[in-house]
Amino acid sequence: MADEAEIWRPGSFTKNFSWGRPSAGLSELHELVELGFDGKMEDVPREIFRQRVRPLGRPDYIPINFFLFNRQERGSDYLVADELVFQAVNWKHSARFDKLALFAFNLSIAGKWSRQQQGQRRPALWANAYVRERIARTLNWDTRVVSADDIQRFVESDRRYVAETSRKLSTNYNYLLQGGRIKEFATARIERWWVDCLFLALDRIIENRKIDKTETLPSQYITLLTQFGFIELTGRRSLEKDLAVKHLVALYDACGARGRFSDDATKERTKTLLPDVQNFAANDPRPRGAVHITNPRILKSIPAVCAMLARYAGFDDIGPDDLDEFDLEDFVRRKTRAALEKLEEAGVIPNMSAEELMKLTRGE
Repeated sequence: MADEAEIWRPGSFTKNFSWGRPSAGLSELHELVELGFDGKMEDVPREIFRQRVRPLGRPDYIPINFFLFNRQERGSDYLVADELVFQAVNWKHSARFDKLALFAFNLSIAGKWSRQQQGQRRPALWANAYVRERIARTLNWDTRVVSADDIQRFVESDRRYVAETSRKLSTNYNYLLQGGRIKEFATARIERWWVDCLFLALDRIIENRKIDKTETLPSQYITLLTQFGFIELTGRRSLEKDLAVKHLVALYDACGARGRFSDDATKERTKTLLPDVQNFAANDPRPRGAVHITNPRILKSIPAVCAMLARYAGFDDIGPDDLDEFDLEDFVRRKTRAALEKLEEAGVIPNMSAEELMKLTRGE
């Protein structure tokens, strides 16, 4: 028999559910999260969330038990406002949200609530294993064979799976994989959804450890990401991703972890880390972008109040409008020109233009 901590209990995921056409992605989940949190980055009582989404007429047990994170406070159950919620309440539904939501499901860290059944704290370990052991390790992210039949064969052949039925789980999960755009996970390049996933992983891991009264130090972040299989769950490994993890962990830490969603906590942190900064309040409350100076593909959306902290972590700050319409090549071109101008001001005459340098870096 498998170790109790590794037993796969699919629970309510084996029941019927439907979120519209797979081609529409996880748009209904996005709507439900935005409505349940009332468009605010504040933890919400689990029952209030359910009351808010009830008029939609959609089952809420899958979102709150599999996609969101639960915590308890003074005998009450809360749903946590973390990176998944941040993306849902600040941007319209997109493919980026679909991939982040699928990652949240596959990471399978759901927290704790009253009357929680055994295995629900990590409710989709079978999905976690299917991605890490089957898609990543065996298939090397060749997702062409991913199907309900393949999922069913995987869970039925594993002694960790203890449910009596597997077909409904397999068809439901395959539907979720297609709607969450699993085929687009295979890239070895950094994309914005991948960056968001890293922040979400740390949010969930740290909050989960808090339940057990276990402190998490910033020096442990990278190790914990490895232990929970962050890279395996988010596509092919690459040197670019390995380097990006270090930069993003530094940004996450600088912004105060989940405290980044609290204006007061972030302002206090800015005063501590940047005591010489007199005014760091953003005029525009919309989220901004933090782009790393060594690789502009490392682009993370952050609360506006975190702008100075992002600079402290070695990132450039970009405004809300530039974030929504971010042009990688234009950004690199402008930065290259600015660097060349600084060299000229210092009396160094470059023998290449910005455009020529860009062609060189692209291998043209």
